[in-house]
Amino acid sequence: MALDERKGVWKSGKGKGRHTPKGRQLDDAALAQVQALIADRPIRRDLLIEFLHLVQDEYGHLSAAHLRALAEVLRIGQAEVYEVATFYAHFDVVKEDETPPPALTIRVCDSLSCELAGSEQLQKALEDGMDPAQVRVVRAPCMGRCDTAPTVELGHNHIDFATPEKIIAAIKADETHARIPDYETLAAYQATGGYKKLLELRENGEPHQVQETVLASGLRGLGGAGFPSGRKWDFVRAEAGPRYLAVNGDEGEPGTFKDRFHLEREPHMFLEGMLIGAWSIEAETCFIYMRDEYPAVLEILRREIAALEEAGLVEKGYIDLRRGAGAYICGEESAMIESIEGKRGMPRHRPPFVAQVGIFGRPTLVHNVETLYWVGKICREGPEIFSSVEKNGRIGLRNYSVSGRVKNPGVYLLPAGSTITDVIAACGGMLDGHSLKAYQPGGPSSGLLPASMADVPLDFDTLQPHGTFIGSAAVVVLSDHDSARDAALNMLRFFEDESCGQCTPCRVGCEKAVKLMQAKSWDQDLLEELSNAMIDTSICGLGQAAPNPIRLTIKHFPDEI
Repeated sequence: MALDERKGVWKSGKGKGRHTPKGRQLDDAALAQVQALIADRPIRRDLLIEFLHLVQDEYGHLSAAHLRALAEVLRIGQAEVYEVATFYAHFDVVKEDETPPPALTIRVCDSLSCELAGSEQLQKALEDGMDPAQVRVVRAPCMGRCDTAPTVELGHNHIDFATPEKIIAAIKADETHARIPDYETLAAYQATGGYKKLLELRENGEPHQVQETVLASGLRGLGGAGFPSGRKWDFVRAEAGPRYLAVNGDEGEPGTFKDRFHLEREPHMFLEGMLIGAWSIEAETCFIYMRDEYPAVLEILRREIAALEEAGLVEKGYIDLRRGAGAYICGEESAMIESIEGKRGMPRHRPPFVAQVGIFGRPTLVHNVETLYWVGKICREGPEIFSSVEKNGRIGLRNYSVSGRVKNPGVYLLPAGSTITDVIAACGGMLDGHSLKAYQPGGPSSGLLPASMADVPLDFDTLQPHGTFIGSAAVVVLSDHDSARDAALNMLRFFEDESCGQCTPCRVGCEKAVKLMQAKSWDQDLLEELSNAMIDTSICGLGQAAPNPIRLTIKHFPDEI
């Protein structure tokens, strides 16, 4: 065929030339707006989520035109931008024929602690009392403020012990921004010897000595897995550089708020522990992945990282603070790494493990916020502050996040072998007129234990024989006024919402479990079969642990189901 006889790709069926490529066209105004927002930042693919936040914060939503502009700036496909934007709950994608959300959004927490405190009734009252054209009311997963339940987020301002009256008053006063609590600044921390240990180590320290100090303390990973903290460092150091350190600050397990507790009070104890760990493995960069539900913490970290840079304690850009976007699954370390790389937060298949192939394919040391807080404290004060505490044959200390039917919910530092009886006593006892019926020892992933098991030490390895685990020590206390069946359904609804959807057993299993649990009488055999399938074949811990509330409720509260 002659060249001039071929049909060109720009010819339509009618033989007329096409002046633009197929698909959504680039809007010059939207491109200029995006370029203005990211003008002072490097143009890198891994910063996509940070750029999406900038647009969402500025315009209240993500228009199709802005998504197209971001694709142009980053030189990636529109589908790639769209799939990331729609994966995360805190992004509002609006197409050309859709109406943007109202300027103000109220997120009502629906976690177990808030549900016990009346969040369902609160949400209904808000929906009935607000003009939907002016205010959007949506339910949201745990915000890490279980000690002040029920809580709502008005814009970026959290309202604790929320009532319709409090929320209306805050709207009228335009109180929609995060309130920054008083905390220990860099100057105050240095006045008590802060960063002295880090500087000593940088001057003449030996990494293996620090590692032995941490191991001698008995410190284990406090994000839930419980792996010996110092041992991780060996695995990462054994790999060729460059290496990274990543902090998992996506404290999304409902009932957990210990990381927020420390960061809103003593951010530099954590930061020094992080920098000691980074020094030990010769990390090229420290990434802090912090959940978007903690706007005050994010602002504190921005300020104090800038202060560290100004003081010359770290080079500019050495600490890379990343903002999550509302995805519980990113608490799983490989999903967090995918999110840091600007992708959907989907867990990776293992092996290889992140200690070998982590951020950008390089060896990565991953630690929880509280773990690094204790690394800082142990290196400054010695391993004895941790290892000298013993209770019920257990060594060390635990920060228990306690909420539910107790008089004084909060974070309590207790010996690691404490029982639920000890924990409730630390909270001042049960609420008047309530008696202990059940408790979550470690968030919804751990299920429910009955009051008859009040003498079991709440620590690593002590709960596994009972079909559960301590996890992040998120303790929610239920009383004789509560239904174990309803609590279990709340937990499975959370898993249904938060499943990333990558694997069928978890995606479909959680949905089917919720439907089966809504029946008047539970089909126990079918639920057990479903649980086995999820445990055996789910890719990550979300699907593997989701059946725990089902199994333990059937086992310990058969009269309810």
